[in-house]
Amino acid sequence: MSLIQAILLGIIQGLTEFIPVSSTAHLVIAGRVMKLALTPEQLTASIAVVQLGTLIAVLIYFAGDIWNITGAFIHDHLALLKGGRANNHARLSHDAWLGWLVIIGSIPVAVVGLLFKKQIEGTLTKNLWVIATMMIGVALLLTIAEFIGKQRRHMQELGIKDALAVGFAQVLALIPGSSRSGSTIMAGLFAGETRETAARFSFLLSIPAVAASGLLELKQALRILPHDSLTTLAVGTIVSGIVGYATIWFLLRYLRTHTTGVFIGYRLLVGGAILLLLFSGRFGAL
Repeated sequence: MSLIQAILLGIIQGLTEFIPVSSTAHLVIAGRVMKLALTPEQLTASIAVVQLGTLIAVLIYFAGDIWNITGAFIHDHLALLKGGRANNHARLSHDAWLGWLVIIGSIPVAVVGLLFKKQIEGTLTKNLWVIATMMIGVALLLTIAEFIGKQRRHMQELGIKDALAVGFAQVLALIPGSSRSGSTIMAGLFAGETRETAARFSFLLSIPAVAASGLLELKQALRILPHDSLTTLAVGTIVSGIVGYATIWFLLRYLRTHTTGVFIGYRLLVGGAILLLLFSGRFGAL
């Protein structure tokens, strides 16, 4: 992998990890177009490592939220264990409760991800037929969510229903072309959350999953990737972090006043284009 290729992968990862258009789909297609000499396992490892850049972007952007959630979670539970009251009342504070929602919402993807690790890393999950189908399928589901979702509930009103809905939607994102942000924002809309709340909770919930997969694959990457590609991959990871931070900033502000319609249209166009190329045999030559 050349330096230019690594930078391009970093830009693509940073742009598409948080916008609901599927980062994996774009990275797989980019890998085909750039003719990266990587096996499916090596490509999976490379993608997971580059994702660490966008993980860092989330950690930096939501540093204040993470600090508040962690501090409240520890404080409130210590108070309850000592027989006292959390935050001057019997119930957990909002931030401590949000910590539990992130934990609960992370369980489904952790279980399924470990059970189907070989399939996730294998050739089937890089199949362009699967990617195109999921690009279109999630676009249609996101369209329905936009129409029927009440979009009234904010972060302070999230509950276990939201954690489970978004958590299981994150499992859907294990299928390439689904998009982690697309699937989880869709679930949030179905649960009645506002668009900004759905995106914000989606990003917070991505932290444990992306951290776990990225760190696990980092160990794998060090073992199976050519050593001369690790330095360039590190550059791509840094680029993905910088671009990813800007993308989070943009999307949260965009969704305050806009629907996800432009992303739905983009998914339909890209998914349809991939299918046309596959039917015509053009992609087979790449």
